Amino acid sequence: QVPLQESGPGLVKPSQTLSLTCTVSGGSITTNYYYWSWIRQPPGKGLEWIGYIAYSGSTYYSPSLKSRTSISRDTSKNQFTLQLSSVTPEDTAVYYCDRVQGGLSGPQEYDYWGQGTQVTVSS
Repeated sequence: QVPLQESGPGLVKPSQTLSLTCTVSGGSITTNYYYWSWIRQPPGKGLEWIGYIAYSGSTYYSPSLKSRTSISRDTSKNQFTLQLSSVTPEDTAVYYCDRVQGGLSGPQEYDYWGQGTQVTVSS
């Protein structure tokens, strides 16, 4: 069992950077072979994958968001962080952190999710 908990501000102004932290309990974010992912769901829309940081520290981002996305980690705190820069109201969504089971070839399937946190971009 690996609980995940998102935290961060629920309101961000346009042009600022959205920053969310996922705290992982019950397992190390460096354990083979897991991938630590961020996903979001805008109002009335489907889930959109943002990116992940792997157990190794390698990152991969959605091509549509790559230019604005940075995922990092703090292994001493067992946390990983999403930063999404230059936000607009289109970035308003519920943001989830999650774990993806995988292997050396890459991520395969989701197995744990956080509760999700609402982030609204508005001035």
